[in-house]
Formats: sequence, structure tokens, C-alpha cells
Amino acid sequence: MDIKVLGPGCPKCHETERLVKEVVAELSVDASVDKITDLMKIAGYGVFGTPAVVVDGEVKSVGKIPKKEEIKTWIEG
Repeated sequence: MDIKVLGPGCPKCHETERLVKEVVAELSVDASVDKITDLMKIAGYGVFGTPAVVVDGEVKSVGKIPKKEEIKTWIEG
């Protein structure tokens, strides 16, 4: 599983990244979590609000800090 947290580095982006990593660890999922800060790469996902979360190429969240329960549903499928 490939998870990307998109954001320039604001506090909300850091919190989103922390939550995603926490859920991945809790679920013991084999997933890579990458932080994308390059605005052109972020725009390439069609995302113009941050933080955003992309799971296996699909944008799951834009412009808010997702709740842990929400992240779990994305990872568990």
C-alpha cells in the first residue's frame, strides 16, 4: 500500500502525517507513508487544498485533518 500525505509543512499537515503513521502502525499494515511538499506535485494530484491524503493513487481527503477512524477505513478497504 502506498500512502501519500500532501502538504507544504503546516501544522495540520504534520498532524495528518502523524495520524496516518499511527494508524498504519496500529493496524500492522505493510504500507509506505510519504510526505509530499512540492506544490507542483501536489497540484498533479488535482489537489488545491491541504492537507490531503492519497491512498494507492486515490485522493481520500482534502483540506482537513482526517479522523483516525476515517483513515482506518481507507487502509482496511
